[in-house]
Amino acid sequence: AAAAASEEPVGPSAEDFVYGEQDFIVRGAGWEDEPGSAPSRFDRALLEGWEDRMEQGLFRYRLGPLPTRVLPGPLRLVAQLNVQRGTERRPPQPVHSLRQPFDPAAFNFTRLRPGEVLLRLRRAAGDERDGPAAPDPLLVAINVSPLERGHVLLLPEPARELPQALTAPVLHGALEVALLSARPAFRLGFNGLGGCASVNHLHLHGLYLRQPLPVETAPARPLCPHRRLGLLLSGVPAPAFLFYAAGPAELQAVARDVCRAAEHITGAGLAYNVFITRGEPPEGPGAKRGLRVLLWARRPSFGAKEGAAFNVALCELAGHLPLPAAELYRDITEEEALRAIHEHLLPESELLRLGGDLARLLVD
Repeated sequence: AAAAASEEPVGPSAEDFVYGEQDFIVRGAGWEDEPGSAPSRFDRALLEGWEDRMEQGLFRYRLGPLPTRVLPGPLRLVAQLNVQRGTERRPPQPVHSLRQPFDPAAFNFTRLRPGEVLLRLRRAAGDERDGPAAPDPLLVAINVSPLERGHVLLLPEPARELPQALTAPVLHGALEVALLSARPAFRLGFNGLGGCASVNHLHLHGLYLRQPLPVETAPARPLCPHRRLGLLLSGVPAPAFLFYAAGPAELQAVARDVCRAAEHITGAGLAYNVFITRGEPPEGPGAKRGLRVLLWARRPSFGAKEGAAFNVALCELAGHLPLPAAELYRDITEEEALRAIHEHLLPESELLRLGGDLARLLVD
């Protein structure tokens, strides 16, 4: 969410960030503490702008280092304590339908203050390496209730007033953004309607989380090999459909396939979440990492669930647990976290049937 529309515009205008093929970091530079690791031009622009807006007081709270622990257990789930986000973020909008139309009267990203927008991303003219269908230009704006340092929103032009349903050109742009970062810590994701989206205006999240996650390395069962579609069933917090891009040339096709699959899931009356991270090929560890795109199909969740310890959105499904209370952070176990996550998932038999449907869809 973003700061209130009634506040006066503050801060500098957004920086134009024009990129081309030479800016893609196909082999990430590594974690920050690794020898030879260095941020990319994109990382520097994003993080310097983000820190500047924090100093200006444009966030709802000042975010310092967050208490973080890895839960004992085979999945090594990452728990973080973030009390202020739980108490000071904007209340999520009511969602009643998987195809809820955009409502101009509700909070939306046309109300961003100029200072909240960090970057305007666009592909350099003439850099059409992926063919005629260029990705949508994207704005990078601060999330004023951040989960972690560098937490931003990726937005297509807000004046288009698109509802929170992922499109292939927007996802294509987000996949390119993933390759602009040199950090494996930088992940992106999308919460659909009924999947804990808090604003019904098309946006993705990006943030830096400095811990590895199980979804980056778990091997996948192939469903549609020539389309690089697999199913992660074990070694992850929540079974997911896996799409994989070995390099920039595959991003457009992956974006198209993910969005076709997401539309099918919505048509089946299910909600979905998406997570983008650098990771191993579907068959498991290899010589070269590419981009993993995880797509979760889930039971729709409308409104806050009474008694729920935490919401289950893209971070939790991937193994990152932002927690709002110190006692919960201190005491939660892997078993308890998985029980809360699995309440939202499909039975394995239903998931396998859906996987067969998606495989047939993507070969047409």
